[in-house]
Amino acid sequence: MTDATLIVAMETHDVRFPTSRYLDGSDAMNPDPDYSAAYVVLRCAGGAEGHGFAFTIGRGNDVQTAAIRTLERFVVGRRPDDLGALYKEMAHDSQLRWLGPEKGVMHMAISAVVNALWDLKAKLEGKPLWRLLGEMEPEEIVSLVDFRYLSDALTPGEALDILRRAEPGRAERIARLTADGYPAYTTSPGWLGYDDDKLRRLCKEAIDDGFTQIKLKVGADLEDDRRRLRIAREVCGPGFRIAIDANQRWDVGSAISWVNALREFDPYWVEEPTSPDDVLGHATIARALAPIKVATGEHVQNRVVFKQMLQAGSLSVVQLDAARVGGVNENIAILLLAAKFGVPVCPHAGGVGLCELVQHLAMFDYVAVSGSTDDRIIEYVGHLHEHFVDPVVIRNGHYQAPAAPGFSAALLPEALAEYAFPGGPAWNGDGSTT
Repeated sequence: MTDATLIVAMETHDVRFPTSRYLDGSDAMNPDPDYSAAYVVLRCAGGAEGHGFAFTIGRGNDVQTAAIRTLERFVVGRRPDDLGALYKEMAHDSQLRWLGPEKGVMHMAISAVVNALWDLKAKLEGKPLWRLLGEMEPEEIVSLVDFRYLSDALTPGEALDILRRAEPGRAERIARLTADGYPAYTTSPGWLGYDDDKLRRLCKEAIDDGFTQIKLKVGADLEDDRRRLRIAREVCGPGFRIAIDANQRWDVGSAISWVNALREFDPYWVEEPTSPDDVLGHATIARALAPIKVATGEHVQNRVVFKQMLQAGSLSVVQLDAARVGGVNENIAILLLAAKFGVPVCPHAGGVGLCELVQHLAMFDYVAVSGSTDDRIIEYVGHLHEHFVDPVVIRNGHYQAPAAPGFSAALLPEALAEYAFPGGPAWNGDGSTT
């Protein structure tokens, strides 16, 4: 008799949402994104499904989807049990690893499959992922992490100590999360393509909705940035946290001079001021701009670069991404690194489905790793949640803790059909929107 948990099939979908029509998601480096998901479904013999995806912004989503398909051989015929070993098997494959190693399209494909495996495992165990991870024994959590290249900064023993220190208050923190949720900030007012009236209205709405922080995109034109920040500061008032995000627009010197020109508006942090690979450049910027914080992470390619940034003092806010590094397993490593260095984690969520995913990682961090929400906050954008089976719920500026089993990753079947690229109805059957 076939084991009901045996994975018997993988399917992939190229799903794209035409967000460029309304400039949702627009910034200085990405002026016309179409939020997209290279989407994967794992099907078990007993009918259970695991869903995952890599986030892209349009062109190239077909390449990302093809990369995911190359991983079918690792999961079909397997069970979602030892996910530490299965993650390492994919990440260390002697041939596929050449395409990274551990970065880029192939690593994002691994992330999509790893996250689908965790979605499946959490469903089979009847728990939301944040709670499944949060209730694991510290030794089991440590076994999920690949410590190769990390041992000069974080050893398995140190990771175990971090988790054991957080263990006594777990039940209380789970109860608090369930009652109150996790703090959020909103980027929805700040897209670069929005006019001043829309910026003003959305800032006011953010305050009315209970958010205590917003974020504005910057970096295309300094005078435009000054005007938009002046509007935001007038609406939000002094002391209200306004972060700014350059999306890698600047060289090191121009990042320092540009942010200094915005200093009068009291930016809380500057995000992605330069190339995500420039560890020492970020450190130079951080020293020059203090006490303005430097935040980055959505394009940091793996745990090794995060390690170097923490060692070099390159950032004061870690912005892990749920779908760029190697999925849940590698993000656990990054959370442990951040805890070791005492740097708060404020996850990136500016894309289709990323809010749904990162809430679980931040809540796990609170329950089982850092034990704190001090200076920790999850990004929120209001786009595309209606297409998910278990969409995020925001109440009074807080993410409400998911209760449904899984990783909240499943798109509705009608969304998969409507936004399939290029043949779905949203794309006029030919990949066009006009």
